[in-house]
Amino acid sequence: MSLDMPINLLFVEDEDDLRTIVVEALSDQGFIVTAASDGNEAIAQLRGETKYAVVVTDVSMPGDVSGLDVAAEVAAAQPGARVLVVSGLQRSQLPPIPTSVRFLPKPYRFKQLITAIHEQLS
Repeated sequence: MSLDMPINLLFVEDEDDLRTIVVEALSDQGFIVTAASDGNEAIAQLRGETKYAVVVTDVSMPGDVSGLDVAAEVAAAQPGARVLVVSGLQRSQLPPIPTSVRFLPKPYRFKQLITAIHEQLS
């Protein structure tokens, strides 16, 4: 499913191989993708000039900024953006997630990710 208009998407994932593959696949779907390898990099992007329609972030990342911190920054810096958090942990193992934030368990199939993104955009 291709997009009619370009949509900026921030993809935050600390696993290099996964990040590379998913960014390429999302780009092939028509998204304009910015990649971040950790929460600090993601927050710097969110505070920059680009306005994102969707932010996809892993919950657990190295360093002092988690994906849930990234989601909170999205609400503050870009409240119009939709957030999708992914994690290898079960949702019940995570702190409370805001109702506006979609959760997708890892491992996920690319089709599941695309479906979740499109659901966040609609």
